[in-house]
Formats: sequence, structure tokens, C-alpha cells
Amino acid sequence: KVVEHLRTLSEAAAKSLEEAFEETLTLHRLGVSDLLRRSLRTTNAIENNFSLTRRACRNVKRWRSGEMAWRWAGAVLLEVEKRFHRIKGYRDLGALLSALGRLPDEATVVAPRDEVA
Repeated sequence: KVVEHLRTLSEAAAKSLEEAFEETLTLHRLGVSDLLRRSLRTTNAIENNFSLTRRACRNVKRWRSGEMAWRWAGAVLLEVEKRFHRIKGYRDLGALLSALGRLPDEATVVAPRDEVA
């Protein structure tokens, strides 16, 4: 009903709400604190990491091999890590991890590390 009303005002806003709706409900169901939920509802932390990594890697003029690229990426991430800030609500991450551990296996949608590209 809210989405339908919002659609009369702004199609883009309605689509945005539809996209975030399930994630928001999931965070509520898991009992994530308001502070942590605010940090998790955006991708700013990840985008900032990518931006800093891109900026550092643009100075590399020659990528000799895939192994060399991995070394550069590792070195850059170690350097970028110095600029990381704690996310708001980080103290509640343990509670979130416990809540995720209580989910039935079929509810888990996270891909195993070896399957992530």
C-alpha cells in the first residue's frame, strides 16, 4: 500500500523502496540494532574501499602477470586499511553473527568463499 501511494508521487522512489524492502525486513527480523542497521543499509564503506584501491592502482603502469596483480591488490588493500573507520554499531556485529548462525541452512544466501568471483 505504501509503495502504491509512493508510486503516484515518484516512480523512482517506489522502485527504491521495493528494492530495499526485503533487506530492511531481514535486518529487523534478525534484531539488528538501529545504529548498525543504518551502517549496513548503504554500500558506502565498500564503495570507499573500491575508490581508494582504484586510486592507488592507477599508478601501476605494467601488470606483468596475474600473480603480480594479486600482490599489488594485497599491498594496496593493506595500505587502504589504514584509512578504514569503524562502522557505527560495530559492537553489535557479534549479535548479528549469532542471529545469522540461528538461521536454517536453506535461508542462508551467502555464497561460500571459493564460489565468489
